[in-house]
Amino acid sequence: MKKCILILLDGLGDRAYEIFGHQTPLQAAHTPALDHMAAVGTNGLYHAAQLGLALPSEKAHFAIFGYDQVDFPGRGALEALGAGVPLTADDVALLTHISTITSEDRVFFLKRDTPPATVDEITELIPVIKHFVWNDIDITFHHIGKLFGVLVLRGSVSPFVTDTNPMRDDAFMMNPVPWKSHALEVDAVNTAKALKAYLIHVHQALNKHPVNVKRKKERLPPLNGLVTQRAGRLKRVTPFSSRYGLKGLSIASGAVFGGLSKYIGLDFQKIPAMDNPQTDLSKRLAKARDSSRQYDFIHVHTKAPDEAAHMKDPEFKKRVIESLDRAIGGHLDWLLGDPDILTVVTSDHSTPSRGPLVHSGEPVPLTLCGEGVRRDAVVRFDEISVAAGALGTVRDRELMYLILNHLDRIKLMDIMDTDEDQMFWPGRYEPFKF
Repeated sequence: MKKCILILLDGLGDRAYEIFGHQTPLQAAHTPALDHMAAVGTNGLYHAAQLGLALPSEKAHFAIFGYDQVDFPGRGALEALGAGVPLTADDVALLTHISTITSEDRVFFLKRDTPPATVDEITELIPVIKHFVWNDIDITFHHIGKLFGVLVLRGSVSPFVTDTNPMRDDAFMMNPVPWKSHALEVDAVNTAKALKAYLIHVHQALNKHPVNVKRKKERLPPLNGLVTQRAGRLKRVTPFSSRYGLKGLSIASGAVFGGLSKYIGLDFQKIPAMDNPQTDLSKRLAKARDSSRQYDFIHVHTKAPDEAAHMKDPEFKKRVIESLDRAIGGHLDWLLGDPDILTVVTSDHSTPSRGPLVHSGEPVPLTLCGEGVRRDAVVRFDEISVAAGALGTVRDRELMYLILNHLDRIKLMDIMDTDEDQMFWPGRYEPFKF
């Protein structure tokens, strides 16, 4: 096999609910296409780190693409890269968005994390929060879309500061402080102080802005503060093609996947998300089919299951899964019919469609299909059925090793055909000349 198509169903895993007879939405869903792939492939469970750990998509994808977490640059830096925000190697970037904040006894209280707002209202507010200077630290707000943006901090700054966003309504905001491991570092201390001063300035400036004066009269929640999280700074990593000998493409939407692709050296094809999950995924798979001559590894991503789970409606997530299965069913002919294609279907993490958690730590189903792949006795693609499969539980970077192995590109350990120990074979070595 020469090509890998990785179909990534974001947030697919879930928990069992009584409404489905104590099954997950995936178990309860009618998924003939995914079940067929499980029946002709090899199956198992996958976790991008360790069982029980709840991962954000970007960190899970970093492991899926075969990278160590020590090289992860932080979500803020990836989001900036994907949005086209220029970053130097010394800059620190944070995720941020406009929220509704109240102050009680001089303490910030997040009243509403993502309040409703019009494009015109947000456009009027941005100049007020665009730029701020504290001592030698320069802070700039870059608008990405809707309420969301990226803060870029320049000067003597550090990424080792805590979040301020509690990620839930009606909760106290966290005070920005240095990480305990960096509490004595001047740059981390000053970064936290500068960020705090900026957030106070933003709240005071937005509170009296005409947009919010009008909203208060109309009894709408004011757009009067920013919350921040996931500070990061760019690092240097080995490009994907040099690391694994594969020319890669990511087909996705969202700035973070564009940033991650740019960071590790994947080409990126942005396809704006469509309202119909079936149509959306089918379009992405068609793009993968058309691109398979130019690329060895194609990541096809859909956020639909994750977004459905965040609605906290298991029935809705079940319907979305069935819609995605119909999309995959329309492409089985080339996904399974081409002997040169290895098709991998999995997810990055579990997203409960009930309860308070954003993501949870259960493993997700994994199926590999293609010429020469062992076939086990599994005939259903869900979190429980695949656990009986031949792969067992796959963790962390092992998924990328499995892909290289089934593409017949995994290197025999201790073979050194190049001056740097690479995972793929044959290596890109220099010819012996005399």
